[in-house]
Amino acid sequence: MQEGRKRVIITNVTPQIEGGKYPARRAIGESITVTADIFGDGHDSVAASIVFKHENDQHWDEVAMQFLINDQWEATWRPEKLGFYEYRVTGWIDHYTTWKKGLVKKYEAGQDLAVELLIGVELLDEAGALASETDKPLFSQWAEQLKNEKNREAAVNLAISGSVAEAVGKIRFTNRITVFPTTFQLEIERKKAAYSTWYEFFPRSAAATPQTHGTFKDAERLLPRVAKMGFDTLYFPPIHPIGEMKRKGRNNTLTPAPTDPGSPWAIGNRLGGHKAVHPELGTIEDFEALVQAAKNLGIEIAMDIAYQCAPDHPYVKEHPQWFKWRPDGTVQYAENPPKRYEDILPFDFETKDWENLWNELKSVIDFWIEKGVKVFRIDNPHTKAFAFWEWMIGEVRRKNPEVLFLAEAFTRPRIMERLAKIGFNQSYTYFTWRNTKWELEQYMNELTKTDQQYYFRPNFWPNTPDILPHHLAEGGENAHIIRFLLAATLSSNYGMYGPVYEFGVNTPHPGKEEYTDNEKYEIKHWDWERYSRTAEIITRVNRIRRENTALQSTWNIDFAETDNDSIISFVKTDTETGNALLIAINLDVYNTQGAHIKVPVTKFGLDYHQSYRVSDMLSGEKYYWQGEYNYVQMNPYEMPGHILKIEPLN
Repeated sequence: MQEGRKRVIITNVTPQIEGGKYPARRAIGESITVTADIFGDGHDSVAASIVFKHENDQHWDEVAMQFLINDQWEATWRPEKLGFYEYRVTGWIDHYTTWKKGLVKKYEAGQDLAVELLIGVELLDEAGALASETDKPLFSQWAEQLKNEKNREAAVNLAISGSVAEAVGKIRFTNRITVFPTTFQLEIERKKAAYSTWYEFFPRSAAATPQTHGTFKDAERLLPRVAKMGFDTLYFPPIHPIGEMKRKGRNNTLTPAPTDPGSPWAIGNRLGGHKAVHPELGTIEDFEALVQAAKNLGIEIAMDIAYQCAPDHPYVKEHPQWFKWRPDGTVQYAENPPKRYEDILPFDFETKDWENLWNELKSVIDFWIEKGVKVFRIDNPHTKAFAFWEWMIGEVRRKNPEVLFLAEAFTRPRIMERLAKIGFNQSYTYFTWRNTKWELEQYMNELTKTDQQYYFRPNFWPNTPDILPHHLAEGGENAHIIRFLLAATLSSNYGMYGPVYEFGVNTPHPGKEEYTDNEKYEIKHWDWERYSRTAEIITRVNRIRRENTALQSTWNIDFAETDNDSIISFVKTDTETGNALLIAINLDVYNTQGAHIKVPVTKFGLDYHQSYRVSDMLSGEKYYWQGEYNYVQMNPYEMPGHILKIEPLN
């Protein structure tokens, strides 16, 4: 039985998301490392490899796995095309390597090699039979040399030569190869999935003059400011017609004034729904012009998709079966008692007409893709059916693999993880509520050192229109700068809601983690040219992020020891370019704090006693350090952090 000749065992393969049900993820430019426990019976040598191919390719590529320790093997490769790859883990008994090892031992022991060399000839003949027509003569030549070589040392040197080993290593005896039973998938996303810098503002608040509704043209006027600050993604709350029925007033009141504009998340009225724009913002053509103008500055427009309707959305009349109707004949609105959201109607994902509902909701994404949008922030995805997201995102990305989806889901961990597994490329996180050094380190280790690194791609937001955390409300400008530094250096994807962030607006609604006089319910007028220290630091750090590839990955973090829990420190490294940075941040918004940091000098190519130069890219200052332990001190009223480039002295 041929199956009985497969003597290698393969187990404990990682990554595998739910046993291979869902793909692992990486972005263009990122490598993937696969590990497995691989072993055989007896003392024979084992070899292993990963075979992989892109979904559009006909032929499989192969990368050899390397032995680590205790029968654990790994292979790393860097896929180069968008879309899906499939890969398999394979292993086999390596008879030629087993023979070589035995030959060398017997040679070193001075034993007779005549029979051993004949065994080598048989192995070369067997491999040569499967070699390409081009290589067959080489195998015949080597076998003949080995058979007739009288000089023991020359024979051994031929047997163990790299050229022979390389040629034999290409031969596969398929009836002896163990293939792990699961074929795994790997999804490769574009670079922006791994590295992006988001800025959010309300286009209706973009007008240059007070008491005026902003337009897309006003938003276009602000694009150079967004670009100058270093953002590459500009995210707008919903831009659709706003419901006129049950409209909310300022601060979420149920009794709006006639001039209150309503919440953009109450989507749809007599003028249209999810495929229309609010008329006071402009036209579809104005929006397309804005998308193009942003693109010319290296900015992508990210669009908010909120699958919900105002009571006067056309869907309610045209497709009443898509909503829940109560026994008294009224439609079910959104509520979270005691809160009532009568301006918002959720879709009923258990409707008998679910197929038409799904197709229509997907067509919304398709519509805006045609208008030039490739990035979507999805509002409250955890309140919609998981099966819908898996289908919709899969269908969209099958045709448009460059499209990205960000999940806005501040909910339970398992739900957030499920959304990531089924297709969301980026996810909001709990970063907003991780404050202490211990909390931040534990959370980052969870995101980057567990299986989450293969499917859950975090996007850190220190604030949103919905969330003004206590530390920002209480800590003022210092807290805004500290939280920004953490978001922008811990994660390669981060975002902020502005301009309230850089202007330090932080008056909370009584008893809530929420802004008072919230922009969700009223139009603001901002002095966009106003200077702020926070904005200056944001601009500086975004430039540092662009210039240092070490900050363009989330997965490459290693925490450094400090002797003060108010100081957090970590290293980011890019092994491809050699770019490596040491970051230190003071978590105390009120007091100067200092600490000794244990610098992982080997990460920077240094020995333990070597002197080196340290350049602070935030302040421009330079220092000279030596060895592992060095002291830092940061005043939050001056600069609460260091982004340090370490360079050996010549």
